[in-house]
Amino acid sequence: MTTSEEQSEARTRVHVFRDDALGDHDAVGLARAIRRREVGAAEAARDAAVRVRAVESRLNAVQTHLDVPAHGVDGALGGVPTFVKDNTDYQGLPTGHGSAAFAPRAARRHAPFTRQFLSTGVTVLGKTRLPEFGFSPTTEYEGAEPVRNPWHTDHSAGGSSGGSAALVAAGAVPIAHANDGGGSIRIPAACCGLVGLKPTRGRMVANAQGRQLPIDLVVDGVVSRSVRDSAAFLAAAEQHWRNPRLPPVGLVEGPSGRRLRIGLLVDSPNGVRSDDDTRAAVTETAQRLERLGHTVEPVELSIDPHFTDDFLTYWGMLSFLIGVTGRTLGTDFDRRRMDGLSRGLRESYVRDWRTTPGVLRRLKRTREAYAAGFRGLDVLLSPVLAHTTPRIGHLSPTVPYATLIERLLDYVAFTPVDNVVGTPSISVPSASATPDGLPVGVMFSARPGAERTLLELAFELEADRPFRRLRDV
Repeated sequence: MTTSEEQSEARTRVHVFRDDALGDHDAVGLARAIRRREVGAAEAARDAAVRVRAVESRLNAVQTHLDVPAHGVDGALGGVPTFVKDNTDYQGLPTGHGSAAFAPRAARRHAPFTRQFLSTGVTVLGKTRLPEFGFSPTTEYEGAEPVRNPWHTDHSAGGSSGGSAALVAAGAVPIAHANDGGGSIRIPAACCGLVGLKPTRGRMVANAQGRQLPIDLVVDGVVSRSVRDSAAFLAAAEQHWRNPRLPPVGLVEGPSGRRLRIGLLVDSPNGVRSDDDTRAAVTETAQRLERLGHTVEPVELSIDPHFTDDFLTYWGMLSFLIGVTGRTLGTDFDRRRMDGLSRGLRESYVRDWRTTPGVLRRLKRTREAYAAGFRGLDVLLSPVLAHTTPRIGHLSPTVPYATLIERLLDYVAFTPVDNVVGTPSISVPSASATPDGLPVGVMFSARPGAERTLLELAFELEADRPFRRLRDV
């Protein structure tokens, strides 16, 4: 590589790992250092705030700074600085949902998930940005700067939890809140080289928006740089509240000796073919799993051929409902100010609303087809996304709606099934990278309640070949 190429890479990569209270710690390591009084919670929060401000002008990841954070000390993640995504209420801070269609009001109380999140002991420093109402797999806007990927700032950080993923990947905080209604934990994790676990439906306290819908797609979680951070968060959250209808996960601390039967899905059930870099990443992961003693075999999932269109209709219904009920978010709500993606989804639904009963019936039946595909298998391995992380602008809400939807469906071809069915899945970084050095994520999915299996498998891959980190590039 020439000197000019090295300088160009340095300009497009952003990280703030340094010799301060946070050091190179992940969340578990930092919490341990705080418990041992090697560093203080206030010191960790201060240094994290300095890191955040150092990257913010290049990443645009933060929606709101909390100037006087409450320093957590109790809990498994006591004192670990973090952020809450700006579609979740934090008392005293506005909840903007990434939208310019209204002026948000300060929340009067914490959302139920915020209370569960805080129960782990984290220190909240503010709120992270998301695309409007979390609809897009990239965190971009019509009239504001996009959230940029710290691995290459010309590229998307993913969505909808793009702000959280950008901060964690850049080393500003070790862990951050994310939620997932169609891939919004796993997609930014894949784009930014992180671990992103979407729990089983009902594993976390109910999301206020999702529980009112005919199919609850949304579940909360985190993005992290290590498997043990995601495992520690899940175990700590379970101490606050556990769904008695699901088997407990407990604290997963490493790989299992159990060998698994793993199904391999390289192309999407809806017919979208993965690009070459993505196929290579998934194939290489399958070969590693076989070397580690697991059985990997190609599978086909017989998902209803209407699934993509049905999910798009449901997506449009959500935008329509927001347009109807938006004044509950702000009295000045104007659906005409919603962005091009939201408007297009709503207008498409208005044309097709009579199909809603059939759409709901078919989507609910997906559970049966998906369960049938798992017969004889423990886990399914697939891409997270059908192609690698796009450049800023490719999925912008300023792109004409018909073109944008075609691009979105060719990109987000794997993740939505787990949201409809309610099954857990996890994105982990593959050993591969794109020619630009961007991470490529792979996804493991399992039966409802099988988060432990996913975490044990992710631990095994991380131990076999540690995940690439920006500080090491």
